[in-house]
Amino acid sequence: MHKKIVLPNGLRLILAPMKESPSTAVLVLVGTGSKYETKEINGLSHFLEHMFFKGTKKRPNTLAISEALDRVGGQYNAFTSQEMTGYWAKVAADKIDVALDWVSDILLNSKFDATEIEREKGVIIEEINMYYDMPMRYVGNLWEHLLYGDQPAGWDIAGTKEIVAKLNRAQFVDYLKNQYRTENTIICLSGKLPNMKVIEKKIGQYFGKINKGASNKKLAVIEKQDSPQSLIHFKKTDQTHLCLGVRAYDLQHPDRFALSVMSALLGGMMSSRLFISVREKKGLAYYVRTVAEKYTDSGYLVTQAGVTNDKVEEAIEAILVEYRKIRDQKVNPAEIQKAKDYLIGNTLLGLETADELASWLGTQEILQGKILNLKQVFDKIKAVSAADLQRVARDIFQPAKLNLALIGPFEKKERFDKLLKI
Repeated sequence: MHKKIVLPNGLRLILAPMKESPSTAVLVLVGTGSKYETKEINGLSHFLEHMFFKGTKKRPNTLAISEALDRVGGQYNAFTSQEMTGYWAKVAADKIDVALDWVSDILLNSKFDATEIEREKGVIIEEINMYYDMPMRYVGNLWEHLLYGDQPAGWDIAGTKEIVAKLNRAQFVDYLKNQYRTENTIICLSGKLPNMKVIEKKIGQYFGKINKGASNKKLAVIEKQDSPQSLIHFKKTDQTHLCLGVRAYDLQHPDRFALSVMSALLGGMMSSRLFISVREKKGLAYYVRTVAEKYTDSGYLVTQAGVTNDKVEEAIEAILVEYRKIRDQKVNPAEIQKAKDYLIGNTLLGLETADELASWLGTQEILQGKILNLKQVFDKIKAVSAADLQRVARDIFQPAKLNLALIGPFEKKERFDKLLKI
């Protein structure tokens, strides 16, 4: 399915050929993000991503950068998360050199013009304002701030408007030099690919100038909690958005696959327990979903919903009922099998395209340093038992791990704190 090559300079190359694919995807992942920042530069990882699209020596402005791939019908974008940053392009297979040249150019030759940085500050600040005005999204930021507080894991990826306004070019250059290095960078190519010798030659040609060595490390996440916690953000809204969940497991934890099965059972499907209970039976929400988020050194399971303002308490209790039920009663085999089949089928469907396959493989490599193939992942999912689910549920669904973040027209948190019993 894939092949991994470590080049002499420490750069990792992941190759995932798809013989019948008409396209080729080039993805560069760098093991850095907002968790690698200090308070003084919070938001810089995300801001830097923006600046890679502002001009290089070869392509002097945004128009020239975007036109390079628009002219061949390519798709391209970038993203920043807590623990990685990615840049990608997908093109028709015979245009692979266009994609390699484009991605390597923005990574290695961006100008970071001081005037452009000042202009882009306004764009970033408006992006932050946009998220503030999107309770459905912003409640997720509040949820992670509630869990992790004033440490990198609890800060917004985009930073704050005040910090963004103070960033300067020297900080960009310094961060790039220290964080964008061969030992924490991977290049993943998927889709229709040339032969191995040709690819290695091309990678050396286009990416040979990446700074050699290792990057600065991030601070370990500190978790402290001994009772249920809540964070209530007052906003005049027509709908209350909430995140209700528990601290759970990281990417290396042996029970992470059981947690994924549990998440699917609770709120991952339209036939999941919470979708049927909260939406179909009680009519409390249009959307309700449960996800299991696993970082390199922390994780959680959370249910998010948007509910009518006068039924918030009822919705919270409905979610807690399902948490208690899965903890106190073993799940029947048929329901477990449904969740497993859902996870396996959903994964397969998600890997149909070259860019998605590159992301799936690359994310494993950059965050875990190893890649499980599909059979290995599916075997882990299939091995989850009813006993595993109950053991995990008994571990995570405890008062000392329970948290609620909420955005709505409420000023007093006591009315919600008294509901947080599990």
